[in-house]
Amino acid sequence: MSIVSNSSPLVSLSRIGQLDLLRQLYGEVYIPEAVWQEVVIRGAGQPGANEVRSAKWISVRPVNNRLLVHTLNQNLDEGESEAIVLALEIRAELLLMDERLGREVARHHGLRYTGVIGILIEAKNRNLISAVRPHLDALRNVAGFRISETLYLKVIQDITRES
Repeated sequence: MSIVSNSSPLVSLSRIGQLDLLRQLYGEVYIPEAVWQEVVIRGAGQPGANEVRSAKWISVRPVNNRLLVHTLNQNLDEGESEAIVLALEIRAELLLMDERLGREVARHHGLRYTGVIGILIEAKNRNLISAVRPHLDALRNVAGFRISETLYLKVIQDITRES
């Protein structure tokens, strides 16, 4: 399964000590050079930098279509643009991205995507974590991840119903 990630899932999961869920769920994860730069180089000393640097299952891949990256940069940041282009170039089965506009652009290009909340739900469904709620709480309280109360309650309700 080919998976491409933007910065936010890597950083958010690192902040709550759950980056390894990506390895457990997907095996190898590809990131474009802009995401490496954002998380590891410019983010040195921040949550996620050391975790991503030392994760042998995260591979950095160059993006070839610089024209498309430049076009997407008009509305997205470099990491989001390169993640979308890399996902297109390697025909990724899944793009990990939380930003709303980035997801809209990904959908427009026919990419399948999920974000941190979807990753936690999948981890719960595969019995990699025992509950989603503590991780959602950690995302909110530790990682500063914005989750609307409506979405928070819906996820908890849906997971409870499925269990």
